[in-house]
Amino acid sequence: MKYAKRVVGWVCFVVGLLVLLQGVSWVVQPKDNTVEAGMERVQANGILGEAPDTIDVLILGNSEAHTAFSPMLLWKQTGYTSYTCGTDAQVLPYSKTMLKRALERQKPKVVILEALNLYHNMTAGDMYLEELSDRLPVFRYHDRWKGLSQRDFTGPVETTGRNLYKGHVPKVKVDPWEGGDYMTPTGVPARIARTNRLYVQWIQKICQDHGAQLILVSAPSPANWSDARGLGAAAFAGELGCPYLDLNREQAALGLDWSKDTYDKGDHLNNDGATKVSMRLGEYLQALGILTDHRGDPRFSDWDALLKDYEAFLAQQEEKKPGA
Repeated sequence: MKYAKRVVGWVCFVVGLLVLLQGVSWVVQPKDNTVEAGMERVQANGILGEAPDTIDVLILGNSEAHTAFSPMLLWKQTGYTSYTCGTDAQVLPYSKTMLKRALERQKPKVVILEALNLYHNMTAGDMYLEELSDRLPVFRYHDRWKGLSQRDFTGPVETTGRNLYKGHVPKVKVDPWEGGDYMTPTGVPARIARTNRLYVQWIQKICQDHGAQLILVSAPSPANWSDARGLGAAAFAGELGCPYLDLNREQAALGLDWSKDTYDKGDHLNNDGATKVSMRLGEYLQALGILTDHRGDPRFSDWDALLKDYEAFLAQQEEKKPGA
C-alpha cells in the first residue's frame, strides 16, 4: 500500500510539473517571429512569415547554406520560390526543428540539406535539449522572463516577421582562399557519426511524410570540404536512396575563382560565388521537372519587387567595395 501511494504521489508530481512547464512555456514563447518579440534566429525563422503554401524549395543547413544559395537569384532564373533556413553552426537537431516549423505552413516539393551538417559534431546535450525545447519552449526561451509584456500572457502567437532576401545573407567582400587544391583524391570516405545519420534519416522520413524530396547538396567550401567528406556523403546518400549534388567537384564547370569568390578565406562564398552556385542549383532543380515556374503569376508579384530591391542592394554594396 505504501509503495502504491508513493508511485501515485510521484505520478501526480510529474503530471503537475509538466502542466506547470506547459503553462510557463506558453508565456515565454515569443508571440511573433521578430527580434522585438524575442524570437531566436529571426533570419531563418522568417519562413514562418511567408504566405502559406508559397515555398517550393526549403534549404536547411549552416552558414554555408545561407551564404551560398540565393532564393532571389533562383527566382530570377527559374521562377521557383525558395527559402534558406540556414543558421550559423546549425546542427542536425535544429535542422529538424526548422523543417518541422516550416512544414506547419508550407508544402515544399524539395528540401535541400547542405551536406556539411553531416559532419558537425554534436553532444548528447545538443540533441536532448533541442528535442525537449521543441516540446517545452521554456527550455529554449527561459531567459525571456525579464522582458515579458502583457501580450505574452494574453496574446495569440502570430508570425508577421519576414526576411527580405528569404534567409540569404549576401556578401560582397573579397578575402581569397590561398590553400590550393582541397579536393585531392583520397579514395577513403570520411565517417559520418551514427547520431548524425539517424537525424538525417528522421529528416528524410519527415520529408517523405509531407510529399517532399530530400536532396543533399554540398556548397563549395575549401576551408571545410574534402574528397573524403564528399565520398562519405555520396555513400550515405546512396544508402538513403537520396540524390546528392557535390558542387565542390564542379569548381571548373562553375567557373569558381578562389581569389575572388569567397569573403573569408574559403570558408563561405561571397555574392560572386553565390551567383555561380545558385545558377547551377537552378539548373539542377529545373532538370527535376517537378517544380512550377511562378513568374508572371500575380499571386507571386511581390517576388519581382523583392528581386529589384535585392539587385539594388547588391549594386550599392559593390559601389562601396575598395577600388570600385
